[in-house]
Order: sequence, then structure tokens, then C-alpha cells
Amino acid sequence: MDLHKIIDDMPEEVYLRMRSAMELGKWENGVALTDEQREHALQVVMLYQARHLEQTDHFTIGSEGQINELSKSELKKQFKGDTIAEFKQDEF
Repeated sequence: MDLHKIIDDMPEEVYLRMRSAMELGKWENGVALTDEQREHALQVVMLYQARHLEQTDHFTIGSEGQINELSKSELKKQFKGDTIAEFKQDEF
């Protein structure tokens, strides 16, 4: 079984489920991932991201398999002007 062929043919839905399991530490049915499952799922998610997604976000896997790390100034530029919430002093 060729891992690269599996990753190339993997439907996006499977990738999203594995990524969710990695993030939550459990499968959709609530069963916790074993350490071995977590390790393998991480590898599959990273391979899928490297082969299928054109990502340049901070701490994602690039098309060459490298981890994208943005500097603090690059992150500030990326989020400049994006206000999530504003509060006035008298609202507390």
C-alpha cells in the first residue's frame, strides 16, 4: 500500500474528520484517540495539507512540506484593522 497514493486519493471529508479528531483528541463518536492513532492521524493530516492545500497561514504545512512560521510583525500586519470587539469603560 503506497501512502502517497492514499493521500492523493483521500477525499476532503476524510481529511476534515481526521483533523477534527486531532484537534479534539477524540473521534466523532466520542471515543478518545490512542497515542498511536493521534500520531498517525497527525502524519496523515500534515501530508494531506502539504499535498492538497496551498497554505501560508502561521504554523501550517506548506507545499514543500515545511512548517510556515510567520514573524510577529507579519502576524500583526495580517490582523491589522481587524477588530473583534470593542468595549467602553462604562460598560463594565
